[in-house]
Amino acid sequence: MSLQLYYFPTLNGHKVTIFLEETGIPYDMVMVDIMRNDQLKPDFLAINPNGRIPAMVDPDAEGGPVTVFESAAILQYLGRKTGLYYPQDEQTRARIDSWLFWQMAGLGPVSGNVNWFQRVGAKPETPEVAVEYALGRFHKETNRLFGVLERGLEGRDYLAGDYSIADMCCWTWIDKYPQNGGGLDEFPNIAAWRERIAERPAVQRALEVGVDQLDIPEEIRTQFMTKG
Repeated sequence: MSLQLYYFPTLNGHKVTIFLEETGIPYDMVMVDIMRNDQLKPDFLAINPNGRIPAMVDPDAEGGPVTVFESAAILQYLGRKTGLYYPQDEQTRARIDSWLFWQMAGLGPVSGNVNWFQRVGAKPETPEVAVEYALGRFHKETNRLFGVLERGLEGRDYLAGDYSIADMCCWTWIDKYPQNGGGLDEFPNIAAWRERIAERPAVQRALEVGVDQLDIPEEIRTQFMTKG
């Protein structure tokens, strides 16, 4: 049986489809429509008790089926399973793991808060001063994190030397929302890295997975695939 990817075309979902498309591993995509709260249904919560996508089941794993949730954990699992994009030498793997957890603990949550407060701020009933304060705080921290990434890419094409799951994990948040860190004019290493990965055919395919199944207006559907 193929891998079963429980998925919605968000930035975190794209991390996993990028890996799968890069490697050509067969997988079945199971759409979890978060716009209709499918992630809160009992059958999905049995797979991921946190009620978030993505999640994955490997029915043919050695020793029995394996269930994994959280995008970075899925990337690590797939890297170990295939031996691809996750080298076994400790020096490289430690560097990859560091960037994975940096994205999960910093870039994703902070940049995501910018998105949240921007949407909240568009509502007339929202207190304007509170939203401006929150946006300023998270924009500043996202800009700082962009600086960390810029330095991490100094003198190299990818975060751990060769293209790896570290790049897959961090790239989606930079590609879709570069403005959250103030844009890329001051971050030439990130800008070049962003375009370098965007040109990969597997990445382009990965961003299209599941978009045709979204039951939403066309102008919103295209936002899942387009750059920020």
